[in-house]
Amino acid sequence: MSTKDHLVRPSELDASEEFRVSHPLNDQSEIFMTRLSDRAGLTHLGVSIARIPPGKESFALHVHSVNEEWIYVLSGEGQVRFDDEELALRPGDFCGFPPNGPAHLVRNTSTVDLVLLQGGDRRPGDRGRFPELGLVTYQHDDSHVALVPEDQIEIRPFSDWMKDD
Repeated sequence: MSTKDHLVRPSELDASEEFRVSHPLNDQSEIFMTRLSDRAGLTHLGVSIARIPPGKESFALHVHSVNEEWIYVLSGEGQVRFDDEELALRPGDFCGFPPNGPAHLVRNTSTVDLVLLQGGDRRPGDRGRFPELGLVTYQHDDSHVALVPEDQIEIRPFSDWMKDD
C-alpha cells in the first residue's frame, strides 16, 4: 500500500463496496455496511459506515466476551437496546459496548435510514452470547461459526486435569 491508500475519502467510496448483512436468527436484522478499516489497511480494528433501513435491527441481541464494539450516529433516529432497556438514538450519540457488558442491539424506529459509524476490535478468542436465544457462538474456522446451546456447555475448572499422586 502506498501512503495515500491509508486515507479513505467518502468521494472515493463506490456503492458496490456496500454489502448486506442479516443475522440468520433474527428476521428483523438487516444492515448495509461499507468497510473503511479494511480499505485503509487495518487488520486489528474494524470500522464501517452502516445503514439500517426503517423498521430493521442490527443483529440479534448479543454480547461479546472479548471484543469491544461502538457506534456513532451520523443521521437518522432509532433506539439502542441494553438488556431490557431501550434508549433513543439521535445524530451525534455515541454508544460503547464493552465485553461482558449488557447485551445490545440497534433498531431503526424511524421512516428514514439510520446511518452509523460503527466499529470494534478483532481480537481472537471472542465468544458471542445471545441471551434471548440461549446460544453461545464462536469462530469454528475461517469461514464457519459454531452455535452451541448455552445450557449444554459444561464449565470445568482446570484443577480437574491436575492430579496429585
